[in-house]
Amino acid sequence: MNRVGGRHAHSHGDLPEASRRTRRIVAAVLIPAALVTLIAMLVMWPGRVDLPGGTSGGERVLGTVTAVAATSATVQVDNGPVTTVDLPQGPGAVTLADGDEVVLLHFPGAVPGGPDYTVVDHQRGGGLTWLLALTVAVILVFGRWRGLTSLAGLAISFAVLLFFIIPAILEGSPPLLVAVVGASAIMFAALYLTHGVTVHTSVAVAGTLASLIVTGLLGAAFTAALHLTGVANDDDSFLSVTQGSIDMRGLLLAGIIIGALGVLDDVTVTQATTVAEMAQAGGTTCWGLYRAAIRIGRAHVASAVNTIVLAYAGTSLPLLLLIAAGPQPVGELLTSEFLSQEILRSAVGTIGLVASVPITTALATLVAEISVNGRHRLPQP
Repeated sequence: MNRVGGRHAHSHGDLPEASRRTRRIVAAVLIPAALVTLIAMLVMWPGRVDLPGGTSGGERVLGTVTAVAATSATVQVDNGPVTTVDLPQGPGAVTLADGDEVVLLHFPGAVPGGPDYTVVDHQRGGGLTWLLALTVAVILVFGRWRGLTSLAGLAISFAVLLFFIIPAILEGSPPLLVAVVGASAIMFAALYLTHGVTVHTSVAVAGTLASLIVTGLLGAAFTAALHLTGVANDDDSFLSVTQGSIDMRGLLLAGIIIGALGVLDDVTVTQATTVAEMAQAGGTTCWGLYRAAIRIGRAHVASAVNTIVLAYAGTSLPLLLLIAAGPQPVGELLTSEFLSQEILRSAVGTIGLVASVPITTALATLVAEISVNGRHRLPQP
């Protein structure tokens, strides 16, 4: 930081350092929250969850197509024989061509007189590896050190999902409580790794945590009010039958919490940084600072809400086509269990997103140090 013309000039992208008093206040709130999250994770940490391995009634093996005929194909099984398989039939069936690398199910005697191998899918490991490598390279080239820390935060998010949230739910722990604890752990790790341990990041963490609480409470209230069971399709039914210890309604709420976190952290970080930058520029009161930041937040929320709706529409496009082509009345479809769940997810997530803007902006304004004539002062009540 250089002193220019009697004023403190910060390098591009830097924010003014908060006072010791402000840092103490923020730490007094967030350190206990982080400790509670850590203790809750340790208490609920799942033991070893034994899942059935392999494919029921057969073994998955890899192979390469060497020839294709009218109704059959010749496949060289990796470390195995050359075999003839029937071409897959039906909607969405795998299309085979010479040289394709495929996944086969080895089930001798499944069909009397039929082949022992059946093609079930294409191998995609190589293509996915190159795609992920390209994604990582783009993030690192553009984001540099910040890109590296964001990838580290992403790795921690996946680790929490795979080693805590999913096993804990399978073990029978309450899905909503697991999701809240897991989302809090992801939030602390990802935000601090990506944006650094600063007061401004801490404000974003506090705003995200408060918004998640709002989202969770609304989700629980409307799930009960709409009499949703959490069992809306064949996958839900299968999971409910095979894993009877899982609370399906709690699982629905857990999905809402985890889904909301991905959007909330973007909005809260933006608002916290916006307030800090505007406070550094000075020339306004606390109320003026809050109102100006809220105007920016409204524009951000408007685009984010559109993003949420389009994301849901994109993933549910086959369902929307089925609704448009089906004979069932639209009102009846919209109030069905399945669509009611989707409407609940998007509506509650949107409300939580909107609430995050005034919450985070207010918190950021409370801890902001407004620059006046080259000096910084705490906001007056």
